[in-house]
Amino acid sequence: MPDTTASRPVRILHLEDSRVDHALVKFALQKSGLNHDILLVDTLDDFERELRENRYDIVLADYHLPGFSGLDAWDRLREIGLDLPFVILSGAIGEAAAVEAMHRGVSDYLLKDSMNRVAHVIQRAIEVSETRRAKARADAELADSQRRLAELAEHLQTSIEQERADIAREIHDDIGGSLAAVKLDLAWIARRPALDPEVRQHMDTALEMLQHALGASQRIMMNLRPPILDQGLVAAVQWMATGFEKRNGTRVTVRRSSDHIDVPHAVQLVAYRTAQEALTNVAKHARASAVDIDLSDREGVLTLEVSDNGQGLSAEALRKAKSFGLLGLKERAAKVGGWLDISSSSRGTSVILSVPLDDDDGNHHHRDEEQ
Repeated sequence: MPDTTASRPVRILHLEDSRVDHALVKFALQKSGLNHDILLVDTLDDFERELRENRYDIVLADYHLPGFSGLDAWDRLREIGLDLPFVILSGAIGEAAAVEAMHRGVSDYLLKDSMNRVAHVIQRAIEVSETRRAKARADAELADSQRRLAELAEHLQTSIEQERADIAREIHDDIGGSLAAVKLDLAWIARRPALDPEVRQHMDTALEMLQHALGASQRIMMNLRPPILDQGLVAAVQWMATGFEKRNGTRVTVRRSSDHIDVPHAVQLVAYRTAQEALTNVAKHARASAVDIDLSDREGVLTLEVSDNGQGLSAEALRKAKSFGLLGLKERAAKVGGWLDISSSSRGTSVILSVPLDDDDGNHHHRDEEQ
């Protein structure tokens, strides 16, 4: 027996109109040695009252009762909202009725001429019920944990984006401004006619390094939170593709359904970060000579596909891609009602983001244009 019933009697509610059959059940239970308390009721009203007023571990019910059936009692139990194991104990239930009862959720059934098995059937029904309830609790806890993890992932992504924007602002306002001021001062000094040639040489080198630092700060700032996003998703993706092409020497072709695709800011950010992560994976793993980016809002769905002609991701690299960078983007895609698919083979890798758009945001039809 389960631990919940080993320390106390199993409380049984017996719905039966025959006192003789009730006595036979009691005798069989006593003979089995099962620690139990059993109460007899013979009407639906008494059955419901007992269920509402007292606690029971299991119901035994005859199938044929005056004016109603065991299945009527089962329906009444479900209407009350109780989750109890329910066993039909009948003299002649019939195969069709037994099948119907099991389909409707009844725990088990037993013929009265097998009364010696009643204790075993009761124990098994209680064990199955407790196992099912434990699984339901575990599933609910797992679902709650997954929900909280998704909320945490969303919070972290939001925090990261905010921190990126703050850092980009500081680079622009403080570091960028200071470097620009130093550059102006050095340029002013370099223009002095009486400047020593050796000093001038060092000044020119300093100006060159300063220009490099300005370029690096601009690049970092743009990667953190590119202002070009304010010009729209198409412009941002094209800017990203151009920069990737220059840095890596990989040809990048951008195709779009229009020069301007109007999507909500949250969707725009998910699409931009997806393209950014996909291009990062191309640079790290693909050894590709060409990348194609397709951006479309046809039929009310924003679709971003980044595909390369590289060697494809190994199983380990694909697992890492799915586990870390792109997994976070999958969560973000789900938050805006979309989904992310990743496929890889020896012919290359493809990352596809799809996000359904409202009619006001998408559902435009345009001719393909190529960068």
